[in-house]
Amino acid sequence: MGVHAPELPINVDDETGVWTTDALPMLYVPRHFFVNNHMAIEEEIGAERYAEILYKAGYKSAHYWCEKEAEAHGISGAAVFEHYLNRLSQRGWGLFIIEHLDLESGRARIRLEHSCFVYQYGQVERKVDYMFTGWFAGAMDQIAESLGYSVRTQSQQLQSEAQAGCDYGIFEVSPL
Repeated sequence: MGVHAPELPINVDDETGVWTTDALPMLYVPRHFFVNNHMAIEEEIGAERYAEILYKAGYKSAHYWCEKEAEAHGISGAAVFEHYLNRLSQRGWGLFIIEHLDLESGRARIRLEHSCFVYQYGQVERKVDYMFTGWFAGAMDQIAESLGYSVRTQSQQLQSEAQAGCDYGIFEVSPL
């Protein structure tokens, strides 16, 4: 199998067993385990409510991640957003491709191919990748803040590969 990205730097602490990549602690779990837990929560509280919860948590996490990674790697601006999507792609969430990025205006369009959720859900005629939505707004807002831009954003999923006729997912970030 080919590799589309360089190896991730994974360090395992001999005493604690904690995995880190770059400067952040990581968990390594099988895709089916994670997505089955996701599906179980969705069944209990509904996809719409779960999406609201995940948006807030994902926003906060992406904001934090981008701040820490920018510091750790000495990068800023678009390089942070590109690094973020590259790392998501390398970690098996799917293949994230920036179709458009304008940090100053708070606009972006991201294509998602090979979503881990679509692999598990299959064709279900609805958007199943909503977990990622808050991630893009959180990343955009952190980067914009670091550049001194006052824009604040929101993100939405326009389509999912799980829907008939869609070959990939599309997310859009826009100003609030």
